[in-house]
Amino acid sequence: MDYTQTNPIPMPPGGAFSSVRGTLETVFDWQYELRKKNLLSLYEKGKTLAWNASDVDWSIDVDIERLAHSRVQNGLGKIMNDVLQPPVKLGDEELMKMQLHTNAFMLSQFLHGEQGALLATAKIVQNVPWEEAKFYAANQVSDEARHVEVYHRYLTEKLGLSYEVHPSLGRLLDDIILDPRWDVTFLGMQILVEGLALAAFGVLRMQMADEPLIQDIVGRVMADESRHVGFGVIALENIYRHGMSAAELREREDFIISATELLRERLLVTPVFERLGWDADVWTRWSIDTPFMRGFRQMTFSKIVPNLKRLGLLTPRVRDAYEKLDLLKYEHMKDSVEEPEAPPPHELVELLMQFIQSSATEGAAAAS
Repeated sequence: MDYTQTNPIPMPPGGAFSSVRGTLETVFDWQYELRKKNLLSLYEKGKTLAWNASDVDWSIDVDIERLAHSRVQNGLGKIMNDVLQPPVKLGDEELMKMQLHTNAFMLSQFLHGEQGALLATAKIVQNVPWEEAKFYAANQVSDEARHVEVYHRYLTEKLGLSYEVHPSLGRLLDDIILDPRWDVTFLGMQILVEGLALAAFGVLRMQMADEPLIQDIVGRVMADESRHVGFGVIALENIYRHGMSAAELREREDFIISATELLRERLLVTPVFERLGWDADVWTRWSIDTPFMRGFRQMTFSKIVPNLKRLGLLTPRVRDAYEKLDLLKYEHMKDSVEEPEAPPPHELVELLMQFIQSSATEGAAAAS
């Protein structure tokens, strides 16, 4: 593990380190019953499928500016300007900068989220009551350390451009780490944060389909994350339907609604607009209102919603909040136990099909 940081990660306003003083109950399981066979099976799978970050081919040259230029020349400008209709028509240079910075921002938030997962999963090892879950969570700690390693190396050695943690993501990670209840840690990290990340990874792979190194990295991480989300669903499956009081359930509802708002805010790339010197208010409003960007934010909940339904947490209060955000359309999709991988983002596919059809129409018109 030896690489050159050509561009260290920017520091948030609070500085290089931050700490949260949480209260944590550490639970010993002296029974060692090991009766939860589905968790043990997942643990065995995790051990078998573990990989080494050093096995990634880091010799691959990543000329991200060349790739961005190629995308612009191959029609990205038309997609952005004609289909997405930004506040200001973007020239080739501006389009290239927006690509570079948006991808760097997304990857940076993945890095920060993975560090949050590393700490949260270490916490789960201590306070989840079943030995089977402790086994799997311990294995996941190793996964998360590896994810932090590969994203950090890619950002600082290959991409050379990165962003600090988004304030909304930082706040949510603090909330997850601070909460002493083991099930809320599961709910916040395994179901919400990692559920959203799993869908967002798929978008990044489509956006950077011409970059083989990030394809390899994200493909490896997605395989791990699909197991992690499944772990959360299996561990929590019978918790909320049985033995939880109305007051306790309402606290979980409040947490889900609050976390959902923070996750949606984390998807806004306002820091990119600020760094580029564009009018952040105007561009953020565009990213909130334009149909595709709105669809992208909704799509990232395509695993979260059916997982919450399976857990019995798509309660009337949560349903009401999700209906206002137009997220209930995902409730009948397969959850992470039925289908571990996130499906392709149909909003992005539809956009690409629209562009292809538009280009074909123009080509036919030119030929005639």
